[in-house]
Amino acid sequence: MKRVLALVLTAVFCLSIFAACGSKPAAAPSSAPSANPSAAPSPAASGDWNYISGKGEMIAGITLFAPMNYKDSTGKLIGFETEFTEAVAKELGVKVKFQEIKWASKEIELNSKNIDCIWNGMTITDERKANMDFSVPYMMNKQVMVVKASNVSKYSDLANLKGARVVAEKQSAGEDVVKAEAAFKDAKYTALDSQAKVLMEVAAGTADVGILDYVMSIGSIGKGTDYEGLSIVPTKDFAEEQYGIAFRKGSPETVAKVNAAIQKLANDGTLASIAAKYKLQDMLLVKPK
Repeated sequence: MKRVLALVLTAVFCLSIFAACGSKPAAAPSSAPSANPSAAPSPAASGDWNYISGKGEMIAGITLFAPMNYKDSTGKLIGFETEFTEAVAKELGVKVKFQEIKWASKEIELNSKNIDCIWNGMTITDERKANMDFSVPYMMNKQVMVVKASNVSKYSDLANLKGARVVAEKQSAGEDVVKAEAAFKDAKYTALDSQAKVLMEVAAGTADVGILDYVMSIGSIGKGTDYEGLSIVPTKDFAEEQYGIAFRKGSPETVAKVNAAIQKLANDGTLASIAAKYKLQDMLLVKPK
């Protein structure tokens, strides 16, 4: 009996081995995501416009400086760029939210999606175009030297910049001028956090020369402003440039829609009207068609 039982158990064991050898191995779990037609497309796949329009809000990164973005006596945000952004956002059918940023961190803020665009007197350069997408150029600008009115004659001679205390905003077109122009080679340069601080330092006498945007100087210095004692050195301009709106790289649909809205505002006179309000009408580059 024991012999028969042993033979039976051996036969069962062999059959189980044959069954195991003949079966197909279980399929490995697929690493590819399952298709889901109802899933929302990612911003990378569909572009930034789906991302912005989907949330119904465009966050514009700004710094505060007149006449572009600044606050009136009641604390309300006003300025050319403020009204321009609001007008374009209305055409796009989205709300706009203004978020103050540090200019030196603007690209980090943009790429981390803390903001959706940089709309604040942003100079278009080849280096920036390699990292961001830009709208059509909408305004011209240049860099100027701002000094106390009593020092205009002195600094009209660029030789007197030797040893002068020069300030500009960090990572701005003004700083590019200081680094590129031979006239500033022997000056004592200090980078500041904002163009507003550039004016403050010159007005306080802790700096001799400030390099900043001409469009800022229009609304910030001279009679009727907080800096009546400051003037532009009229004999030397630097770095003629163009302003554009910067978006994340790979945002062609957003740029196209914004460009179309800008042209529409130029055609119906809205853009010129906003610019004239802030004495910038002669600086506009987008003309009616």
